[in-house]
Amino acid sequence: MEPIRPTYWNIPGWAQILVYLLGAVAISIFAYGVYRHIKKWRLGKPEMVERSVFERLKSSVTYALFQWRLSSDSFAIIMHLMIFWSMAILLVGTALATVDWDVTFLILGFQFLRGYFYLFYELALDIFGLLLVFGLGMAVYRRYILRPERLKTPETPTFRWDSFYLLIILLLIDLTGFIIEGLRITAQNPPWAKWAPVGYYLSTLFQPLSLSAILSIHFVFWLLHLILALVFVASIPYTKAFHIFSSALSIYFRKFAPVGSLTASGEATLEKIDDFTWRQLMQVDACTWCGRCQEVCPAYTSGYSLSPKNLVLKLDSQLLHYTKTNGSNSGKEEESKKLHGPVISAPELWACTTCGACEEMCPVFVEHPRMIVEMRRYLVNQGEIETLVQDTLMKMNRYGNSFGQSDRMRAKWTQDIGFTIKDARKEPVQYLWFVGDYASYDPRVQDITKLTAKIFQTAKLDFGILFDGERNSGNDVRRVGEEGLYQLLSEKNQTVLGKAKFETIVTTDPHSYNTLKNEYRMNGNGTRVVHYTELIYQLLLNGDLTVRKNLNGRITYHDPCYLGRYNGVYEPPRMLLRMLGLQIEEMPRNRSKGFCCGAGGGRIWMEDIPGIKERPAENRVREAISLPDVNTMAVACPKDLVMFRDAVKTTGNEQRLMIKDIAEFVGDALEIQKGV
Repeated sequence: MEPIRPTYWNIPGWAQILVYLLGAVAISIFAYGVYRHIKKWRLGKPEMVERSVFERLKSSVTYALFQWRLSSDSFAIIMHLMIFWSMAILLVGTALATVDWDVTFLILGFQFLRGYFYLFYELALDIFGLLLVFGLGMAVYRRYILRPERLKTPETPTFRWDSFYLLIILLLIDLTGFIIEGLRITAQNPPWAKWAPVGYYLSTLFQPLSLSAILSIHFVFWLLHLILALVFVASIPYTKAFHIFSSALSIYFRKFAPVGSLTASGEATLEKIDDFTWRQLMQVDACTWCGRCQEVCPAYTSGYSLSPKNLVLKLDSQLLHYTKTNGSNSGKEEESKKLHGPVISAPELWACTTCGACEEMCPVFVEHPRMIVEMRRYLVNQGEIETLVQDTLMKMNRYGNSFGQSDRMRAKWTQDIGFTIKDARKEPVQYLWFVGDYASYDPRVQDITKLTAKIFQTAKLDFGILFDGERNSGNDVRRVGEEGLYQLLSEKNQTVLGKAKFETIVTTDPHSYNTLKNEYRMNGNGTRVVHYTELIYQLLLNGDLTVRKNLNGRITYHDPCYLGRYNGVYEPPRMLLRMLGLQIEEMPRNRSKGFCCGAGGGRIWMEDIPGIKERPAENRVREAISLPDVNTMAVACPKDLVMFRDAVKTTGNEQRLMIKDIAEFVGDALEIQKGV
């Protein structure tokens, strides 16, 4: 007897008709729910989608089908892949069974689920059904036994039951399917039963039952399985299960532009939920509540009021609330759109350092920093801004720098270095050094600025600076939310840069590096921007610089957020340090998982909030001193230098940890005197 799929075995005709009637109802409810989601997304403003369909499909395979952003968490990726692929294979199996009976048999008169193809079909479904049980078991263990902090959601009825419902209904669908299979095998006892190993094992448990009992129990469980499956299908758009679709779409439509570039929006501010773009609303809807963003957030870790996860969940809740009230009287409708105040508080938005760790870790590519910056623009326009930040922005507007110093003082540090630096506005240079505010004005950093100039001079580098023509690049101004001032600063810089003749821009400031590289229009003309660690590494590699003294020692290195996570420059600073003879002991959080110093997003201009656990820089210092045989942290950013040297004082670790800029190590190895 040839193996063949026994469709509707032991199922009466009326129950077969019920399948199609209830199926139509479930699909209709499902379709309406999907329509509601699409309607929510369409509330948003237009936004262009860049890159080709092929690149987006390739990205979807990597991050949706294989969920590569979970690869750093072995438990999570194994669990998710087992659940996802098991559900996918079981869905394909259900689709094949439907086509086998409803199309090929009823219309064409034959079944293709027969012979060895059917046997492999049975084996595959049993294996993946079992993997689904394991995956769901892992999910239950992690969520309800391990109970990691990042998985906890706001205490609302929706969030309390949603995850539990999804896990339980999937488990019940899977188990009832196995029980149905086991009862059928017990009654039929086909010679190929072992091709369905789970069903075959269960059939041995049912053998003591009479045939009539088996048939009755089989029908009851078949009805239960049907109802559970259709309830699940109908509920998908109304529960967390919709992330199967919304997450995939969010990944497909993800941003391909450089991570470090913000959308130019003129004076537009984000005041209401429909001020977001459709892609941002889709991202809000796609959030899986996994809490990976919250776990790496320096603001949350330090005890600030911001949780990137909860912020997105509150936006999602507000979006849902607005769609429910839309169509009522206009006053209530306008009120339901508003974000600031009861929904999102100003302290939450000002706590963000825009380090990008949340976006880097998000498996569905939610752009948290962009949302926060755009909401900050509204606060800036409303004057809801700290006095210190307001004063800094006024200095920027008047003087072009955050120190409130005359632009004539910007290049004062060049007067006592022993040689003349070219004015790139007046004569052509190979490298234009964009120095930045802290490197130019801050006394704590100026010695390193002078040392860097001496390193360039030692290499006989053809370089120059813009002197009083340079302004703050605007990176942090923009991320504070002062878009108009950013545009003013960038236009002034780009005008000066447009008149200068140079081949490459070099900068010691990762914040300036990011904006010059990713946000200035001049970069569309192919202007090359490099960080000074990249340049010095290349100079050593080419023999333009020679190590005179091998440093020998163990240090650790801190990745600047705007150099590493935003622009992928991880290895040149490390290779440079190794060329000097140093050994690098990595901190647990390094490279793309590096922890922010707390200066970004304008936080360096803000007062510390009383009552927090510790500042991000202090947290990072404690991580560095936990390394054995390491007493020095290398940095590659002027703001890092300032933040960490202050943090070693406030934590009482001045004798335990030294903070040195990479240029200082280079100066030591080249035997160049620092200072005058």
